[in-house]
Amino acid sequence: MPWFFVDYWYIILVLPAVILAFWAQMRVNSTFNKYSRVATRGGMTGYAAARMVLDRNGLSNVAIEEVKGHLSDHFDPRTNVIRLSSAVYHGNNAAAVGVAAHEAGHAAQYAQAYLPMRLRAAIIPVTNIGSRLAFPLLLLGILFAYPPLAYAGVLAFGLSTLFQLVTLPVEFNASRRAMAVIGESGRFGEEEQQGARRVLTAAALTYVAALAVSLANLLRLLMIAGGSRRRR
Repeated sequence: MPWFFVDYWYIILVLPAVILAFWAQMRVNSTFNKYSRVATRGGMTGYAAARMVLDRNGLSNVAIEEVKGHLSDHFDPRTNVIRLSSAVYHGNNAAAVGVAAHEAGHAAQYAQAYLPMRLRAAIIPVTNIGSRLAFPLLLLGILFAYPPLAYAGVLAFGLSTLFQLVTLPVEFNASRRAMAVIGESGRFGEEEQQGARRVLTAAALTYVAALAVSLANLLRLLMIAGGSRRRR
């Protein structure tokens, strides 16, 4: 296959999705910075917000730790620990509260065996294998003009796309859980709640963009595999 053909499909299919992903990440940063200037009433920090969500769900056994990095916040189900970046852990603002409460939402999902989260965890091993095999299989299928091998590579890559697809409901649901507790607590004003919601909405767009990139790449690989079939 001529290399210009591969580049053509990359420009048509993948590049717009990559641009969307770049824009989404920039939006997360700008939204987080904007609402980092909206202070919480009573000075509630991200740590306290995460603890509040955990306690509302009866999860006193889940620990919260501070980690380095910018927006490196995550919940680790292997150790049952929420790790918050310094800006979120200590931040007494709407942005920090939204991010921290979201991660506590993930802990609640794990504790309650939320189905999409269980499914995502179950497919991680095969997804990792598929991502390593996808391009070698595709390349071998093209080099040896053997379409089934090329399509096997496409299928292997499709596991990564499936992972991105399953991730969406997991992330959206964690944000809904977070905002429900924030709203019901009565400890936050309208501006603070709006700020937390907008930060989480911006973060959700990054997952939508990641899925778009994966889908675009999957379609591109299908086109490449189809091209190898026509030359057979």
